[in-house]
Amino acid sequence: MSHLLITPRDKVLEVTLNRPEIGNAFNGELIAELTTLFSELSRRDGVHVVVLAGAGKHFCAGADLKWMKETAAFGKVENAADARRLAGLFEAIDACEKPVVGRIHGAVRGGGLGVVAAMDIPIASESASFALTEVRLGLAPAVISPFVVRKIGVPRARELFLTGETFGAREALAWGLVNHVVGDAELDAKVAERVGLVLLGGPKALSACKDLARTVTRLPDDEAVVKTANLIAELRASAEAQEGMRAFLMKDKPRWVKS
Repeated sequence: MSHLLITPRDKVLEVTLNRPEIGNAFNGELIAELTTLFSELSRRDGVHVVVLAGAGKHFCAGADLKWMKETAAFGKVENAADARRLAGLFEAIDACEKPVVGRIHGAVRGGGLGVVAAMDIPIASESASFALTEVRLGLAPAVISPFVVRKIGVPRARELFLTGETFGAREALAWGLVNHVVGDAELDAKVAERVGLVLLGGPKALSACKDLARTVTRLPDDEAVVKTANLIAELRASAEAQEGMRAFLMKDKPRWVKS
């Protein structure tokens, strides 16, 4: 993969957007690489958690201007297909069975917010800044809107979509876009702390918990009852849960923590 740095570190897969010279801005190749990676991560048993970061000064500055010029020449059919590919990236991150922890710093613009909104535990540095500037280009934050609106809510999204204004990490925290904000020098330590806590959970249980949190409120009440009852029945009978309960009763660590 030419636009990603991928570093495995004992149950943790570190994925770094690697186009620092242009703020890790999206082009077709980066979108394809990220989508492919997150689509197949669910099959990697040795990976329990993913850390997604950006190389250089910024996490993700939105769309590559060169790529935007190319897409401007597309017809309606080509543009629709291109937009679906971008939407597929956010869906791949959101639906990935592995928990995704974000290391967010510098500028986050446009589609970069879509990536942040699709993460499970986005952590931002104090100096990070965010903006949905599409409206100022005569565009709309269309394909990222389902993910962003779910995070920040309709009233805030309506305002930010319309103004395109820049907001800081503290506002992103207050509005629910990120989960934690720390000083720039503390960012790596906070990421490591959250990753360490996630790794205490059983790998299959982590996948189940992620799916539960992202989908249960989208179901009608009767379907949610059936889904959750079946889930806990399946988990209780699993070898992982049996090991977890054994370790708890014996005041021991479960095998997934020891190994």
